[in-house]
Amino acid sequence: MSLTTFSGPVASQNGFEGAVDASGSTIKIPAAVLASLPSAATAGRLLYVSDANSGVGTVAFSDGTDWIDIKTGLAVA
Repeated sequence: MSLTTFSGPVASQNGFEGAVDASGSTIKIPAAVLASLPSAATAGRLLYVSDANSGVGTVAFSDGTDWIDIKTGLAVA
């Protein structure tokens, strides 16, 4: 497997948009709040839900129907 290094904004035709920091060590994924979550119809998308889990926040993925909390495996709320 090869290593790929990104040096600027990252975009995909499949719904991911993010940015890599200057050191290339992290990826910033899109953020949203529960009241304005985008459609989960496209499976495999990631986002950070800042007010999920009583305001703690979590990363969630779309399963094609719901945004699923990666920690609990349940729909975000």
